[in-house]
Amino acid sequence: MELMKKHVSSMLQFEEGVIGLVSVSHPYPFHPQIDGLDLLLLVITSSACSRPSIEHLRMEGQRVMIRRTTCVGLEQWVSNGSDGRIIEWLLRGDVVFDKESFLEQIKARISQFPDELMKRKLLVEYEAFLKSCLQAKKNLSDGFQFDAHNDIIKTLNHYAHMELLEAGLHPEPSVWRQMRRFHPGIYKLYEELTTSPETLEQRIQLVLLACEFSIMSKMRSCSSLIFHILESREEPWSIMELASHPSMNGLHVDLTLILQKLVQRGYVREVAVMADPRESDALELRYKLPR
Repeated sequence: MELMKKHVSSMLQFEEGVIGLVSVSHPYPFHPQIDGLDLLLLVITSSACSRPSIEHLRMEGQRVMIRRTTCVGLEQWVSNGSDGRIIEWLLRGDVVFDKESFLEQIKARISQFPDELMKRKLLVEYEAFLKSCLQAKKNLSDGFQFDAHNDIIKTLNHYAHMELLEAGLHPEPSVWRQMRRFHPGIYKLYEELTTSPETLEQRIQLVLLACEFSIMSKMRSCSSLIFHILESREEPWSIMELASHPSMNGLHVDLTLILQKLVQRGYVREVAVMADPRESDALELRYKLPR
């Protein structure tokens, strides 16, 4: 296995534009971190290349996955937090090749958990937390208990992620094992949902109460990225200006949903302006911090 890994790694290093290479191996035939294969090789290039972004190979009886991304793509993966496995790969994998210490800098950034990265991840988790909680409440009121149960499990997962992020920790793939040690209170909510003798409807309602309280209590802290953008100028912001701000680059969040909640709570002020003099009846809604 080691000889094969060295052989493949040495070949990949000489591909055009390669600046970094990480290997993740596991002795078992299935491991979720590497999609059930025996070896993952993460190849980072300085710019887009013509080689496939994903390859599956078999070498010396071992199944190998090669994933390629650019340095910009890797930065976006880390910043967006859309795939927690990326963090695991970088922190637990072996750095085989690291031109100009690019991977070393990325790993240091992850370990230090800078404020901007935390704000981005918190906003993503809060939006997902809010959306799944509202969906659970709707499905429960419509009588779709199984769907509501599915939604509330997602809600609890996002709740757990928010608590960990606020403490400066990266959520692990086995997040409930992590939460059992870190926050027994939220772990207890999950336990009540899955093992309580009460009816399914009662269990969902219990968790919903706790989550609805947290929607309010965490709204300001988890939306700090939006506040940071709004306070950067005196003029109110349109929804498109907010969405296209560099700090929001690559984030897939429903800004409309979050802004409406912030307006309802009085954290953000809604301002109607005449965007086009030819359409005097249509006023554009813009947003700013209350003074």
